Amino acid sequence: MSEDDENTEDLITEEMLWERIPETEGLERANTYYELSARIYARGQYDEALALAETARDIYAELGPVAPSDGLAQAYSAIGYNLNQLKRMSEAANAMSKAVELLRESKSPLAIDLACTLGEWWFGSKEFAKTIECMTDCVQEHLVDGNDSGAANDLHLIGCAQRELGNFSLALDAFKEARILFKGLKEVINVARCDQKIAHCLVELNEGEAALAAAQKSLDVFVTAHDHRRETYSLLELGKAQIITDQPEEGMLTLERVLEVATDSEPRDFEFILEVERRIVAALRALDREDEALEIERRLLAVSEVIED
Repeated sequence: MSEDDENTEDLITEEMLWERIPETEGLERANTYYELSARIYARGQYDEALALAETARDIYAELGPVAPSDGLAQAYSAIGYNLNQLKRMSEAANAMSKAVELLRESKSPLAIDLACTLGEWWFGSKEFAKTIECMTDCVQEHLVDGNDSGAANDLHLIGCAQRELGNFSLALDAFKEARILFKGLKEVINVARCDQKIAHCLVELNEGEAALAAAQKSLDVFVTAHDHRRETYSLLELGKAQIITDQPEEGMLTLERVLEVATDSEPRDFEFILEVERRIVAALRALDREDEALEIERRLLAVSEVIED
């Protein structure tokens, strides 16, 4: 069969679905709208696919107990995926949460995968408390199922959410648990990702020596793997750890390496650059180089005013 024949068959199949709508009612009608939504989603027409998924949801909801709960859950998940593609993240997460709730009520094996997606969406919406609540349930389910990889990823996301909330001790615990699981799976890069974030938390908790060790471990892995992007973040934590362990000169040199990479990148991440420069200011003050510290702060003021606005 040629490619043209395949496209024609797909077009006819979709036309048949459209023609079926006036001839159907109830569950079959809802299923038809859902199938159309899925096909149109695959073409990237998310607004139209969203409208069809919402129609399917309304019909499933009107049917009440007659309709299988999985059908309504599927419609809600389709709504969520379309909203996510349309960058309406908070609405997408709310729709997906309804899908997960329905699937968990029916003890569907699909619930855990959608719940993990939901946790990522809550994180993307900066709903960090909801991320933690969602992923905590996922950790337990994955551990019961013997899925250490899933549980490790869940714990890593919990750690990231706790870190965003400033709960560095709780974040540290989550990253350490994730690290143990990743190490058991011999996932070298993921172990190093945890070490880098462990170093960050330890710096915030002013545990300099432990932060230094964790940062160096992560850096060694990323240098070996030639993972230059992650190497930069590990260098940042190493520089911060050097400063709080009374090695301001070494810390400043490390941070200047980070700054060189950050300012060569396009587009420039000014929030990251500001963080690095502010840490350099702390190193300069530790070295009694107040004039240089003040000059950097003066420069940073113009950038920070734009970012804050």
